Amino acid sequence: MAYVIGVDVGGTFTDAVLDDDSGSVIAAKAPSTPPDYSQGVLDVLELLAEQLGRSLEEMLAETHHIAHGTTSSLNALVQRKVPDVGFLTTKGHRDSIFIMNVEGRYLGRSPHELQHVLAQDKDHYLLPKRHALEVTERIDRDGNVIVALDEDEVRTRVNALKADGIQAIAVSLLWAFRNPTHERRIREIVAEIDPDIYVALSSEVSPRIREFARNSTTIMSTQVGPGLRDYLATLESSLKQKGLGGPLLVMQSNGGAVAASEAPQQAISTVGSVLTGGVIGSVQLGQRLGHRNIISTDVGGTTFLVGLIVDGEPERDTTTVINHHPINVPTLKVHAIGSGGGAIAWVDAGGNLRIGPHSAQAVPGPACYDQGGTEPTNTDANLVLGILPTTGLLGGRKALNLEKAREAIKAKVADPLGLSVEDAAAAIHAAQNAQTGDLLRKSVVEAGHDPREFVLYAFGGSGPAFCAKYATHLGVNEVVVPLGPVASAFSAYGLAASDIALAQELSDPAQLPVDAVRAEKNFALLEDQVRQGLDRQGLKFDRVEIVREIDMRYAMQLAEVTVPVADGPVDTGALQDAANRFEQRYAELYGKGTGFSAAGIQAITYRVRGRGVLPFSPELPPLDRADGPAPSSGTRPVYLEIGQGFVDTPIYDYTALRAGHVIAGPAVIEVPTTTVVVPDGRTGTVDELGNLHIRRTENGA
Repeated sequence: MAYVIGVDVGGTFTDAVLDDDSGSVIAAKAPSTPPDYSQGVLDVLELLAEQLGRSLEEMLAETHHIAHGTTSSLNALVQRKVPDVGFLTTKGHRDSIFIMNVEGRYLGRSPHELQHVLAQDKDHYLLPKRHALEVTERIDRDGNVIVALDEDEVRTRVNALKADGIQAIAVSLLWAFRNPTHERRIREIVAEIDPDIYVALSSEVSPRIREFARNSTTIMSTQVGPGLRDYLATLESSLKQKGLGGPLLVMQSNGGAVAASEAPQQAISTVGSVLTGGVIGSVQLGQRLGHRNIISTDVGGTTFLVGLIVDGEPERDTTTVINHHPINVPTLKVHAIGSGGGAIAWVDAGGNLRIGPHSAQAVPGPACYDQGGTEPTNTDANLVLGILPTTGLLGGRKALNLEKAREAIKAKVADPLGLSVEDAAAAIHAAQNAQTGDLLRKSVVEAGHDPREFVLYAFGGSGPAFCAKYATHLGVNEVVVPLGPVASAFSAYGLAASDIALAQELSDPAQLPVDAVRAEKNFALLEDQVRQGLDRQGLKFDRVEIVREIDMRYAMQLAEVTVPVADGPVDTGALQDAANRFEQRYAELYGKGTGFSAAGIQAITYRVRGRGVLPFSPELPPLDRADGPAPSSGTRPVYLEIGQGFVDTPIYDYTALRAGHVIAGPAVIEVPTTTVVVPDGRTGTVDELGNLHIRRTENGA
C-alpha cells in the first residue's frame, strides 16, 4: 500500500486528505495551532491514521509523499510580522525600493482608495534605510563587467548589518540577471563572515527585468525564507522521526510542489501555496464531471478565494501584489479577500456594516468558540441563524456556544444599528453574500467572461453555507459542492492531486526578429535548470512535461503578455508564430485595434515550466445509489431570508444520502466538516461521486 497525503494549513483549521493506490480517499480536519503550526499538522495526520485503523508511524512508513500548503508565509508578509533583513544593491540604486517606481502609491489599492489621491502614501516600505546599503560594482545591460566588485566594501557592509542584528540579507544588483557573478561572490563573502546568515540572490529568486519589482521580490523572499526554513526543518524532522517514508513537498504558487529542502531558497514561490490547492482540485474534479469552465471558490476560516479554470486550464499570471509591492512569481491567478467564516463583522464610523478583512482566526476564534473571542464573525451569525447546529462543528468535536455568539453580535452590531440580534445576524449573512458576489464579478465579468458559461465550485468550511446566494449574485446557473470523502478539505485534496512543478525564467530583452540561436540558447539553459531541479526532488515521475513561454510587449509600452512557444526547434517560424499569438491575445485583453505593431514587438522574458507527473493521484470513489427519497433527520428554525424570519427547515445528514437523492430547498445539509444551505427555489442533487449539485428549480428566482 502507498499513500499520498495533502495537508492544507489555514489560519483557523488544518485539513488533510489521504488517498492510496487502490482508489480509497479519506479526509480529516483539526484546529490550526498558531504559532507552532506543525502541531496542527501532526494532529490532523493522527486523525487520518485513526480512520485507517493504523498508528501514525505505520501510516507514515507507507506514505509516498506529503504535499503541504501553508498560509504562514503569506500571512507573515500581509501582516508585516517578519524579521528585519538587510539589502545590498548597486551604488546609486538603493532608493529604488523607497521611490517604488511610483507604483507603490496605487498597486493593490481598492477603487475607493484610488479615488482619494491625497490619502495615498508610501509608508509601506519593506525595510528601514539603515538596512539598505550600497556596494561598488556595475554590470551593463549586455552582462559585461564595467566596474569590478569592491570586496572589501562588501565585507564592511555585511559586518555593519550583522552588528545591527541582521541574520538574513537580500542581494539585488543592477543587471544581475544578465550576469550573476557579483551576486554569487557576495554570497561567498557573507558565508566567510557568518555561514548562518541567510542570503537570497535576485539572479536566482527573480531573474527578470525591472529593478523595483526584482528588488521587492528578493527582499520579501528573504523576509520569509528563514522562518519557512526553520518551520519546514522542524516539521520534516518530526515526520521523519515518526517514520515518514517519502519526502515532504511544499506547494507553490504555480500549482505544483517542490521538495521542502529546496523551498526556503525560493520562499516567495510558496506564498500562494494554499490558495492554489483548491484550483488544482477543481481541475481534477472537473475532468471527472466534464466541466471545463469552472469558477473555483474557497471560503475558509479567514479568506474568500476565487480562481478560474477556462477550457480546462487554470488561469495563470506572472506577477502578484503583496502590500502594494509587485512580486515576480509565476502563479495561478487567485483573487482573495478577508471574508471567511472567521471574518469579523463591525460597524464603521458612518454606520455601515462591514465584514473583514480582519479575522478571529483559530485563536481566539469566533465568539461562539468560547475561547476568549469577543468579536462577532460570519460563523457566529450562522449559528444564531440556525444554519450551524448547536451541537458543534467537526461532528461535535468543536463545541459552539450560542449565547457567546448572541452577546458578541448584540454588542458590536445589533445595538449600534438598532436591530434585533437575529436581524443583525441576517444582515451579516447578507453582507457576506454581497461582498463575495462583488469579488466574483470582478474576477469573472470584469475579466471578460460570461458567468453563464461557467459552473461554480464551492468548498472550504464556510463556503457551502453561502455558495447558492453568491452564485445567484453572479448569475451562475449551477453550483457544485464537492462533498464525498473530501468535503471542506477540498484544498487539501488539490494538494494531494498536485504534481511536481518548477519554473525558471530569464529576461533577455530584444526587438523582433530575435536571433533564433539566441532564443534557443535561452530556452535550452532554462530547460536544463528545470530538469535538474526535477531530478533533485527525490521522486520518480511517470513523465516530464515541458512548456516554453515568452513575455512579449509592443515597443515603448509596458503591458507584457505571456504567449506559448511551440515544441520543437526554436527557429524564425516558431518565434513569428509566438508574435502572432501575442497580437491576438493583446487584442483579446485590451480590445481590437489597441495594438500598434508598427512600433515593433519585443521579446522580454523567457520562461520554462516543467511538470513531473507523479504515478498516481486521488480519484474520488463512487457512492452507492439511492433506493428511495432522501431521508430527513428532522427540522429546526432557520433564518435564511431577511423579512421572512425563522422558518422550520428540513435538516439532512449527509452521511445518510446516496447518489441520486434530490433535496428541495429550503434545506440544510449537515456534513461532518461543513454545512450546506439549499435556498428556496433551488434543488440539491447528489451525484455518483457524492458531490451536491445546486440548481434553480423551474420557478426559482
